[in-house]
Amino acid sequence: MSWLPLSFGFPAILWGLLALPVIWWLLRLTPPKPQAEVFPPLKILARVLKREETPRQSPWWLTLLRLLMAALVVMALAEPIFNPREKLPTTGSALALVMDNGWAASPDWDRRVATAERLIDDAAAGGVPILLAFTAEKPNADIGPFSPEAARDKLRATQPRPIPTDRPGVYARVAAALDTMPGASVAVLADGLAAQGDDAAFKALLGKDPSSVVWAVPDRLATVGLTDAENQIDGFALTAIRPSSDATPRQVTAGAFDDKGRRIADATVSFGMDETKGTGLMKVPFELRNDFSAISIDGENHAGAVRVLDESSKRRRVGLISQSEADQAQPLLSPLYYIRRALQPFADLVEPQSRDLADAIPQLLEQKPAMIVMADVGNIPEPAHQKLVEWVNNGGMLVRFAGSRLAAAGNDDELLPVRLRTGERSLGGALSWTEPQPVTEFPKTGPFSDLSPPAEVTVTRQVLAEPSADIVDRTWANLADGTPLVTGARREKGTLVLFHTAPQATWSNLPISGSFVEMLRRLVQMSRNQGTLAAGAEGQVASLAPYRMIAANGALVPPPAEARPLTVGHGPVPVTIENPPGLYGSEEGVVAHNLLDADTTLTPLMRPQIAAPVTEMRYAFDESRDLKGPLVAAALILMLLDTLAVFWLGGMFAGRRTRAAARGAGAAAVVLAAGALFFALAPHAHADDSKPGDQAAIDAVSKTRLAYVITGDSSIDAVSRAGLEGLSRFLIDKTALEPGDPAGVDISRDELAFYPIIYWPIDPRAPMPSQEAIGRIDAYMQQGGTVLFDTRDQYANGIGADSASPATERLRDILSNLNVPPLEPVPADHVLTKSFYILPEFPGRFNGSPLWVEASLDASNTEHRPVRTGDGVTPIMITANDFAGAWAIDASGAPMFPTVPADPMQRLLAYRAGVNIVMYMLTGNYKSDQVHVPALLERLGQ
Repeated sequence: MSWLPLSFGFPAILWGLLALPVIWWLLRLTPPKPQAEVFPPLKILARVLKREETPRQSPWWLTLLRLLMAALVVMALAEPIFNPREKLPTTGSALALVMDNGWAASPDWDRRVATAERLIDDAAAGGVPILLAFTAEKPNADIGPFSPEAARDKLRATQPRPIPTDRPGVYARVAAALDTMPGASVAVLADGLAAQGDDAAFKALLGKDPSSVVWAVPDRLATVGLTDAENQIDGFALTAIRPSSDATPRQVTAGAFDDKGRRIADATVSFGMDETKGTGLMKVPFELRNDFSAISIDGENHAGAVRVLDESSKRRRVGLISQSEADQAQPLLSPLYYIRRALQPFADLVEPQSRDLADAIPQLLEQKPAMIVMADVGNIPEPAHQKLVEWVNNGGMLVRFAGSRLAAAGNDDELLPVRLRTGERSLGGALSWTEPQPVTEFPKTGPFSDLSPPAEVTVTRQVLAEPSADIVDRTWANLADGTPLVTGARREKGTLVLFHTAPQATWSNLPISGSFVEMLRRLVQMSRNQGTLAAGAEGQVASLAPYRMIAANGALVPPPAEARPLTVGHGPVPVTIENPPGLYGSEEGVVAHNLLDADTTLTPLMRPQIAAPVTEMRYAFDESRDLKGPLVAAALILMLLDTLAVFWLGGMFAGRRTRAAARGAGAAAVVLAAGALFFALAPHAHADDSKPGDQAAIDAVSKTRLAYVITGDSSIDAVSRAGLEGLSRFLIDKTALEPGDPAGVDISRDELAFYPIIYWPIDPRAPMPSQEAIGRIDAYMQQGGTVLFDTRDQYANGIGADSASPATERLRDILSNLNVPPLEPVPADHVLTKSFYILPEFPGRFNGSPLWVEASLDASNTEHRPVRTGDGVTPIMITANDFAGAWAIDASGAPMFPTVPADPMQRLLAYRAGVNIVMYMLTGNYKSDQVHVPALLERLGQ
């Protein structure tokens, strides 16, 4: 029985409301207790003469109170539900729940989990097993069948991943499991985006004749992702995409961040009517653009809205120099004409003011170019020559083009990759070809190995290299006759490159081909150290360790345990669980591995057409509310009021006992009779005096447990939990304490008194705690608890930074609302330095930040200093050394993060610091009494 928005679990009990008239009649006919009076009898006679009335019934308001109480009890036993939800069809032989947990599911993941829990609850009510599979997990992940409790645990433990979904593989596994469960129900909770192979995947999954199908996709697809970010001449160009179903004009804001997470630029990306691709431009100076480390779209909390940048996204200055005078009438004959046209889109070009090499080369070097291109430059004056050699040895790239001057000059072993023969080779000359020579396949050991050889390019003139033992290793491009077209070699930290033909179209048509642009682009990338990370100067395959990963919500986080090194050098690498999106490499240089490619499109997922009945549902939280508890509470309040009314009518609250009157005799008996009637109509109801949370409280106090504050950032919370687990294991190994599993607490809701210490990692991106939450923390600290604040920002601002980090600023905001005592760094004689280990300092993952505690009452008196903070324990500790990062261990017990600096002794000292803190919290400052032993013995006469 249901009347929206109210329904009843046991509507038959409502027939008990028919007993209300009977109860009313009994209450009216219940004779009241006669009024009793003591002597004098004349007063009784006087009152009888004045008022001739005999009490026959209870007051009307008391009768109404009792009828309302009985009605509330009847309705409560009928289990009313406000805003009931529709029961979903999950009554087959089993429930196969397939859920997308890729990057597109991240923004509303909690809503999707709540939807899946409703399906599991309905399946549990029907007593059917549950297959639970996620489309962004490892291929060997367990899919069940599970019991409802195990399915809920697996669902709550699963998080979205910053990778594409693999529906074909997962759907095939679920379809194979359904072969043994004919007639099962299938629930598909999709992210709303179509992918390649979806049609065949749905056909395999839904082709098993399911008894019913539940289909859930987002109500509206408004996802926006970044597919490209290019550092152009006039600014940083952004390209974003959105689903084709979002056809209205729209603007989004994108922000650029440096390697410290500071926002340094903004841009607006605009989508026109029916446009799925939008563009924007960040017009900021060249130097500022080179500081960009990541770009993200505001309000899009998923990995597709973030694009990390590496050296390939940074523009570099390229210096151009030539000894030939520019011919304004014939610019196509200029040695630098085609070089300028090829480099201008992706480099900032600078040229010297002087044509004299002695002045021109120092002028270029003063502008700190990443690469210098010399077009037909012969002999270089000695002072400029020496400066150029030093620049190359320090990491510069020198690219030289042949010409008549270079061919006539002598060999320069310091500024040429190979030795040259005197003169030049040309079509029809002394060293001539019978026909122009084409370019063959690029050597696999060179930086052009992945480029296709240009079939249209031919060379009619070149300078030849002297044969040598290493000429093959130094050859980056060959002609058909085997002679080198491009050679290169390393010179300490720098690189020398020589094109054996001229940069004009007179010696070859290479400068007017597209391959010329690609070859120069590759050289510019190498000048930015891209070659040493990705393919090396010689084209070797590189394996780069994970450095900073993009989480599913778009945040940059430390690498997860599943991340593996990225192998580059064989073309594009797909985004997988082993290679999630992010930065790979080290602090010396990184390679960006982004989620969305330039040709990615977002296509809405269409519901498959099948014969089985399909129920469409929306992602939503369960908004139904059980009214049984509130109705029972209201009935209990009315019963209390009834009891007080009976006592009042009986004269309990009167000033004189002689004036007491009892007009409500038998009321309690009527209430008990009504209760017996209601419970007779509801034999399913059982008394239970337990309250929600009782078992959790019992578990919390049965063992000492360390706690950490849940910040809402899954990566930070995971590190906090792993850190406290590592510290708990160390405590078990080294002390008599055996703490339980660490507990994550929500400071705005959970009971804090169960935990002696709470570790709070400060996250500047997390919302500011509410005043109610701050008040709970304040009460916890005043009642004897201690909060360990860890800003984890010892090196956040770098060496010599004056301004506070965002984490420190957030900590100041939090402490401004607390009753914080005066603080001081832990003195050398503090109890913390000797509560278990003798420690001179308290390092974590970082070292250098002091541990702040409550200041002593007389901290300046070093000779007769009182016991530290009386007999109490400091309610607050503050550090920036990242304790949890040093304590954190993975499933195998190995440390998750390296210490800074990488010193094994620092990690051991961090564990010992944690032991001292825990022992200090549990035992107080009893060690301080040792300083008073002489005085105590003197008082005792010993």
